[in-house]
Amino acid sequence: MGDYEAVIGLECHVELSTATKMFCSCANVFGAEPNTHTCPVCLGHPGTLPVPNREAIARIIKIGLALGCDIAPHSLFHRKNYFYPDMPKNYQISQYDLPICVGGSLDIELPDGTTKTVGITRVHMEEDTGKTQHGSESGRIHDATHASIDFNRAGVPLVECVSEPDMRSPEEAAAYLRELRATLESLDVSDVKMEEGSLRCDANVSLRPAGTDAFGTKVEIKNMNSIRSLERALVYEISRQAEALDTGVPIVQETRHWDEDAGATKSMRSKEEAFDYRYFPEPDIPALEPDPAWVDAIRATVPELPRARRERYERLGVKPDLARVLVGDRGSVALFDGAVAAGAEPVAAANWVTQDVAALRNAAGNEGALEAQHLADVVRMIAEGTVSNAGAKQALEASFETGEPIAQAVERLGLTQVSDTGTLGALADQVIAENPDVVQKFRDGKEGVIGFLVGQLMQKAAGAANPKLAQELLRERLQG
Repeated sequence: MGDYEAVIGLECHVELSTATKMFCSCANVFGAEPNTHTCPVCLGHPGTLPVPNREAIARIIKIGLALGCDIAPHSLFHRKNYFYPDMPKNYQISQYDLPICVGGSLDIELPDGTTKTVGITRVHMEEDTGKTQHGSESGRIHDATHASIDFNRAGVPLVECVSEPDMRSPEEAAAYLRELRATLESLDVSDVKMEEGSLRCDANVSLRPAGTDAFGTKVEIKNMNSIRSLERALVYEISRQAEALDTGVPIVQETRHWDEDAGATKSMRSKEEAFDYRYFPEPDIPALEPDPAWVDAIRATVPELPRARRERYERLGVKPDLARVLVGDRGSVALFDGAVAAGAEPVAAANWVTQDVAALRNAAGNEGALEAQHLADVVRMIAEGTVSNAGAKQALEASFETGEPIAQAVERLGLTQVSDTGTLGALADQVIAENPDVVQKFRDGKEGVIGFLVGQLMQKAAGAANPKLAQELLRERLQG
C-alpha cells in the first residue's frame, strides 16, 4: 500500500424469500427447471400491469428499520431502461431518486476487537433479472458459442443496500458483508445464500494519498459470490491500483470482473461504455406511501439483532468466536436460546450446537428433528453423569433422525452410564492388576498414563463407565 489509503463502498443485492415474485403471482423458487415460473407480467408482454408484492415491501421496510434508516413517507418506482438478453421487458423496475429507505448505519466488529460504524446511503427495491448461461468452458461471454436464458429469476424481489464509502481495508469490507448477512439472516427476509445468488456484492474501490480527503478514481468490481472472494478481490485490486499509481499509469474508471480461478480482476467495460439508463417514473405503479401504523407494526417484528445477541451470549459465558458462529445461523440461535431457556448450561449448549449438531445438519442437508429440549436434555444428562459424551452423541444422532426424547434414545440404545462405585471399583482393580508396567510408570511420576488406564477400564465397561468417576477410583488405588 505504501502511502495510499483505500476507500471502499459496497453495493449488496438481496433476493427476498417471498412466496411469489415482485410484480406477479409466479412462484419465487430456486433451482426449478428453466422457464417454468414465468408469466406475461414478468416477461413484459404488452398490456400487462405490474402489481407490487405487499410482503416484499414489508420486508424492505423491516431491513431499513434494522439498519436505522428513515422510511420515506413517499417513494417511487422508476423504469431503468437498458437492453440485455436476460431483461425481458428491456427495462428494470427499480427505484431511483426517491428510495423507500434512506440513511442508516451498520456497526461492524474488526479483527482487533474494535467497532466501526459504516454509513448506509440507501436501501431500495427493484426486481431481479433473468439468468444467462454462456456456452463456453469458462462460462463467460468472450469465448462462448451460444447462450441459454432462464427467466425464472426475472421479477424476483431484489433489495439493494448501498453503503457509504467508509471502509478502508479488505478486512473491514469483509466484516461489513459478514455483519450485513447475519443481520438479514436474523430478520428472516432472505436465505442469503451467496452460492445461489440470494446475496450478491459489488465493490467500489479507489486509492488516495494517505492523509488527504479527495477521492481517487473509482473502480467497480463485480462477480464476488463469497466473503472470501470479496476480500481476495479487494486485496488484488488495491495492489493493482497502487502499482499503477507508483509507475505513473492513470487509473481508468471502469467496471472489472473478479476471476476466481485467476485470482485477479479483469476489465469489463470503461466509463465511456456506461449505460444511459434514461430513468423515468413507472407509469403503472402509484407512489409508495406506507401507513405509519403499518411501519410501526413492522418495527415490532424486528428481532434482537446480531451484535446485541452476541453481547448477550458473551455475558452468558460463551466465547466471542463461538458467539459469532452461533449468531450466524438462525436455526442455531433457536436451538441455543430454547435450550438455555429450558435450563441448559450456556457454554455446554453452545459447544453442542456449533459442533455435533452443526455436523449432523451439514451431513443431512436439513434441520433434522431436533428441538431445544433435546439439546437441554443432553447437557443435563451429561452433567448428572447419566450418559457419557460419546453416548450422548449417539443418542443425539438418533433423536436428530426420529425426534424421540433423548432419555428414551439413551435407554433404547443401552447408553446409560455406569456410576456405581462398587462395579467400577472392581473393574479398576482388574485394570491395575493387568497393567503393572503402566502402574509403575504412574507411581514414578508419569501422570499422563492415567489416560491409558481409564481407557482400559472404559473398554471393560463397554464404554458405559463414568470416565470421571473411573479416573477418581483408579487414582485412589494407585496413590493408596
